[in-house]
This record gives sequence, structure tokens and C-alpha cells, in this order.
Amino acid sequence: MEATTEKNIATFTHLSALTQYFIPFGNYIFPIILWTSKKDKSEFVDYSGKQILNFQLSVLLYTIALALIAIPILIITIFNNVSMNAMLHEESFVINHLNFENNIALITLGLTTVFVFICLKIAEFFLIIYASIKTSNGEKYKYPITIPFIK
Repeated sequence: MEATTEKNIATFTHLSALTQYFIPFGNYIFPIILWTSKKDKSEFVDYSGKQILNFQLSVLLYTIALALIAIPILIITIFNNVSMNAMLHEESFVINHLNFENNIALITLGLTTVFVFICLKIAEFFLIIYASIKTSNGEKYKYPITIPFIK
């Protein structure tokens, strides 16, 4: 395989993770397809494939951790503020005693996790683009905050 071909395949392996915005789980499916088809023929493609898959798995793990924090907080906050005497009047749901003051710490923690999630997804997008540029120049790129699942 030519060096240019290796660089192109490795670059497309990184860029294929962006298919998550169009195809569910595309950020795993397409990098795996590209990586497994050429990993035995090129060390550079093998390295790039492992990097993008480790990064995507790490982002998934961080997303699950953030969801495990934010979702229970949302549920606790809602159920603490909805009285059981909420009544149905003329086809409208009436909630009595809606009070967020008692749960301000939980709400702050929940909003912080949502903010961190948004920052994580923005960073993911730009890191994929940056890795693709580095890879197209023939440089090996190692993503930050990545757990090495595949070695």
C-alpha cells in the first residue's frame, strides 16, 4: 500500500466517526469497517483505527456517566416538587406547590452535567476534525481523555 493511500484511509477512518450525526451508531460501525479492512496491511491505519475507536468508546463511557448523574437528579427534582394532590381540572393538569428552592444544589449539579455533556460533544467534533488533519499529514494523533480499550 502507498503512503498516500494509508494516510487517506486513516483520515477517512477518523472522519467516519462524524457519521454519528446522520446514522445512529455510525461513529462505531464505519470506523470498525475501515479499520478491520486495512489494519493488517498498514501499521498507520491500525494505529488510527484503534485511536478513533478508543476515543469513541471513551466518549460513550463519559456520556453514560453524565446521564447517570443528570437523569436521577431530574427525576428527583420533579417528583419532589409535584404534590400528590395535583388534580385534573377541565383538561389541564394543575401542579400545586412547585418549588425549586429546596433542590437548588441538585438542580445546579444537573445543569452542570448537561453543560459538561455539551462541551464534551463540541470537543469531540473538533477533535475528530483535528485528528483527521494531523492524520492526513502523516502524523500519528492520540486523542486526549481517551481510555485505551483496544491496544
